[in-house]
Amino acid sequence: MQERQVDVAIIGSGSAGLYAMSKVRPSGKSVVLINGGELGTTCARVGCMPSKAVIQVAEDFHRRGVFKRFGLEGESGLSLDVSEAMGYVQDLRDMFVERVISNSTDKMPEGMFIEGYTRFVEPGVLQMEDGQRIRAGKVIIATGSRPLVPDAWQVFRDRIITTDEFFDLEVLPESIAVIGLGVIGLELGQSLHRLGCKVVGVDIQAAVGGLTDPVAAKSAIDIIGSEFPLWLGHGAQIGEGKDGRLKISAGEQSIEVDRVFASIGRQPNVENLGLDVIDAPIDERGIPVYDPHTMQVGKLPVFLAGDVTGERPLLHEAGDEGRIAGHNAVSDSITAFQRKTPLSITFCDPNIVQVGQNYASLDPETTAIGEVQMAPVGRALIMAKNKGVIRVYADKVSGRMLGAEMVCAKAENLGHLLAWSIQQDLTVGELLQMPFYHPVIEEALQAALYDLYGKVDKKNAGPILELRTS
Repeated sequence: MQERQVDVAIIGSGSAGLYAMSKVRPSGKSVVLINGGELGTTCARVGCMPSKAVIQVAEDFHRRGVFKRFGLEGESGLSLDVSEAMGYVQDLRDMFVERVISNSTDKMPEGMFIEGYTRFVEPGVLQMEDGQRIRAGKVIIATGSRPLVPDAWQVFRDRIITTDEFFDLEVLPESIAVIGLGVIGLELGQSLHRLGCKVVGVDIQAAVGGLTDPVAAKSAIDIIGSEFPLWLGHGAQIGEGKDGRLKISAGEQSIEVDRVFASIGRQPNVENLGLDVIDAPIDERGIPVYDPHTMQVGKLPVFLAGDVTGERPLLHEAGDEGRIAGHNAVSDSITAFQRKTPLSITFCDPNIVQVGQNYASLDPETTAIGEVQMAPVGRALIMAKNKGVIRVYADKVSGRMLGAEMVCAKAENLGHLLAWSIQQDLTVGELLQMPFYHPVIEEALQAALYDLYGKVDKKNAGPILELRTS
């Protein structure tokens, strides 16, 4: 049997695998990158990038609703060619995928990239489908994940859409139930509504977008629920309806729809890797137990990176994990790295953002909370986007920023400002010493910080900034 020996084998050429490769190749170690399935990363093919294209089309078309308020006429004459819109999305998707491939696997020397599925047949030995074996000193598992569709729903699979199918649609269903109102469900559910579908959103949780702050959660539900119905707090059941439709039930509610969009989570791709032969510690989900600061599985020469961990299915996190795994796979000793401040963005309208510690993780006895409602914010009023709320958290004694949950226009930008500040251990007072222009959405954050500043013990020494002279 043909056998090849390398220092490092990376399984999976998604974002995490490619970032791992960016650390391994410069080391001079011998390496192979193995990939089964489609190329081009989840983000480029079926995730971050094509979803934002759909969101942009939907938001621009929906924007016609405020034209009359601005004195603009003719909004009733605007129409949407869905097939053209989806063609535009697919063209962008294909461009993003081609960019990834042309800048990564296409540029690798012959033999470094191997297409096909592989599995462990003994510790440190991988076997390809064609029988080729690869003996590797270190292995990085970056096999990603796939949309979860429960076994009970499989009988209806031809009428259930996931992100794997959504971006290939040329026509949209007249009616659809979006089951799961996390990031993807909210983003695409709202977009489908704005593109002309009759949408109902269903989630077993009583909140949407992963929000844990009750004030922020209520704001999001009120705003998005004014566009399409939200059935919250009950699990969804799928049954056969009339004329080929599906009957969706949740609690006392039921409806018949043409299709279901399932966005109830993603399942890590681990079951066919032969993990049992390497004696890896496994958790209840079947995922190897690993150290998130080193990405190492137990004490084995095996590392995880990206969505396969089942923890942080975000590109920037996959990139960090790939770099950490790659660094440790080529080093003589294992280094533990400080992970970045958590940042989660849902690109619905308005944005939903969580940064740092969320509300549910805070100690109410030691935490101060600042708030601003978006209704009177000048820049938001001008944009006709003055809905939502910003909630910011700090330690009561030290004033150190801890986190935030917000539902507002341009929260994607405000979230970054706060993430950078939290990572630098800045206090509320220090943030308020920063410049804020007028009129900008950032003034809403400033107002929330002033509210928070009045509730913490730590105050600035001077009124704003002390004059410094040499």
